[in-house]
Amino acid sequence: MNQKTHIFCSNQMTKRRVVLMREEPQPSPSTDSANSSNTMRVHVRYGECQRNHAANVGGYAVDGCREFMASNEEEEGTEASLTCAACGCHRNFHRRVVETEEAV
Repeated sequence: MNQKTHIFCSNQMTKRRVVLMREEPQPSPSTDSANSSNTMRVHVRYGECQRNHAANVGGYAVDGCREFMASNEEEEGTEASLTCAACGCHRNFHRRVVETEEAV
């Protein structure tokens, strides 16, 4: 994974803005036909809740929810399946963990 860092400085040396841009590596073309049958298996799960419940008063407090559990797992794609049963937060507040493994 290549990362480029651009630093922009204003007239005052105390203010800086750093912008990180991530470039995904391009898949290399496979010359071996045996390698072309291998596939990557991607499993996404959602970890601890990172929602700041005290942001409106200028503080920082998280609720301690350790893992996302869908409120309604039977109906995929509904609003209830995107809400955590433990803390009531949307799935986007939970840390996304992507696990990849090579399947033959």
